[in-house]
Amino acid sequence: MEQALAQLENRLRTFFSQPQPDARRVFHGRGRCYPGLEQLCIDWFAPIVLITSYQTVDQPGLLLEAIRQHDRLQQVETVLLQRREIRGAPTEVLAGNESDLTLVKEDGLAYEVHPGRRQNAGLFLDTRLLRSWLRQHSKGCNVLNLFAYSCSLSVAALAGGASTVTSVDISKTSISWGMRNHLHNQQDPDRIRMLPHNLFTSWGKIKQLGPYELVIIDPPTRQRGAFNADRDYGTVIRKLAKCLSPGARIVAVLNSPFHKADFLHELFARHLPAATYSESIAAAPEFEESEAGKGLKICVFSLPFEDNQDPQG
Repeated sequence: MEQALAQLENRLRTFFSQPQPDARRVFHGRGRCYPGLEQLCIDWFAPIVLITSYQTVDQPGLLLEAIRQHDRLQQVETVLLQRREIRGAPTEVLAGNESDLTLVKEDGLAYEVHPGRRQNAGLFLDTRLLRSWLRQHSKGCNVLNLFAYSCSLSVAALAGGASTVTSVDISKTSISWGMRNHLHNQQDPDRIRMLPHNLFTSWGKIKQLGPYELVIIDPPTRQRGAFNADRDYGTVIRKLAKCLSPGARIVAVLNSPFHKADFLHELFARHLPAATYSESIAAAPEFEESEAGKGLKICVFSLPFEDNQDPQG
């Protein structure tokens, strides 16, 4: 425990020793690399530090003092503690003032976040490298983003030159949030399609807007009444088969400690056998894991091109 606390202090010291304009995870206890601090994560949504606890933090004042001590450049205005171990995940303001709206930056793009307002702030920091990948691989593509939530991946795809992006989420609140994220980045509304649909009952509209050259599947592992990875992930892959272009790429995301990447490989072999595995995209390096395969999995699968089609387009 003492060693883990020293490592936490070192992480805070290193992180805040230089300007930090972009949103980042500062400390990832959930990866079980720091015995005794598995219950703790710290995220930076400038100028807010969000501490998330999964077990009771006995002395939150010590964490606050450590953050203040290492904030040599005075970047921190607010420190929040969200108690995920308590029903409803209440948030306590340890310093500063809670904000209704915070715009954060990541690689030059703006994202609206609400730290402490709900269980997810609105930007999944572990998928940072996926957003970078999308900016490199979306040019000219008709993109489909399933389980889009606040549409950060859609924003990244459009920033990468996608011709159009269709974002699908069952929550109208999330779709509205996603549209605001597009507008925060001055992205062309004519290239944006927002569908507040249950994809299991509204697949016709999704198919109508295809075919797609790039698809992102980024579901919750389990969401009561909406999605269960064991039951539903294969169904999504199977439905995609009829609305993909030759050579289409499918980015399959899964963040479950109970499934390894083999789970995704087996689903594609069963439900979309024409697609072959292309590559994996790593989680952001701040999300270190003591056991390989327990954290975020991002696998890219590709369909073959037609015999007379140039892969370079």
